Amino acid sequence: MLALWLALSVIKVVPQGWEYTVQSFGRYTRTLKPGIAILTPFVEAVGKRINMMEQVLDVPRQEVITKDNVMVQVDAIVFIQVMDAAAAAYRVANLVTAITQLVMTNLRTVVGSMELDEVLSQRDHINTRLLTVIDEATSPWGVKLARIEIKDLQPPADISNAMTRQMKAERERRAVITEAEGEKQAAITRAEGAKQSAILQAEGRREAAFRDSEARERAAQAEAQATKVVSDAIESGSVNALNYFVAQKYVEAFAKLAESPQQRTVIVPAELAGIAGSISGITELVRAAQAGGPPAPPAPPRRPPPASPFTPTSGS
Repeated sequence: MLALWLALSVIKVVPQGWEYTVQSFGRYTRTLKPGIAILTPFVEAVGKRINMMEQVLDVPRQEVITKDNVMVQVDAIVFIQVMDAAAAAYRVANLVTAITQLVMTNLRTVVGSMELDEVLSQRDHINTRLLTVIDEATSPWGVKLARIEIKDLQPPADISNAMTRQMKAERERRAVITEAEGEKQAAITRAEGAKQSAILQAEGRREAAFRDSEARERAAQAEAQATKVVSDAIESGSVNALNYFVAQKYVEAFAKLAESPQQRTVIVPAELAGIAGSISGITELVRAAQAGGPPAPPAPPRRPPPASPFTPTSGS
């Protein structure tokens, strides 16, 4: 039995993620790493068993007064990891309690220096400030703070109700503004559309007017050219050209008179012989043009017996 007890007290197996401190007559001498180790019998003994894995500490809920005198309830969680087993074992009596109290104290300091709106909207800023201060304070203990997170921030009930009403009013205001902006954009779009339509219509009217004036100009040029040709023909002694020109206008005027939708009576001129003479003159003009020589003078038209100026003929 003595040999078994001696073996168990001398041979130590350290599990992974832990480190043991070794004391010789109550004085720290060394640290055992994970694995098997042998101690000096009756001289060395295991002092502290230190957890080297990352640990989560729950910071209790506490009431904190903000800068604008609002009482809020705050709690947090802390992630720590021991880096130096000897320092964590012998430089602080109770590591977990010390870190928890340190976090609570600094949490009151940081939150108390901020207004309620800042506390509610700047959690990351609070976490960063706490991490910087507490990590510096726990560095001599051989502890590394991985992160600190504010778990819950709870303002009083009346403040929560007021904030809810404020948020609702703000959202309604934004909705009204958004709706007004939409109507404004729609009105602008409609106005732009009407403007573009008016511009296009005006351009269309301008183009149509330009085309119409161009057509009238060309018609006038053609008329002037025709008049010049007839004038040249008359000047050269050819009366048939004048007869052709007069007969053409005569026939066009009579056709328009016959096509009128309001006309119920067609007036046939009594001077039909004059038309025949004009047509004869036109024929001579055509023959002369084909033969390449001057046209022969037309035969004098036969005059009909005297009669009334116009002979009415019934028409529909």
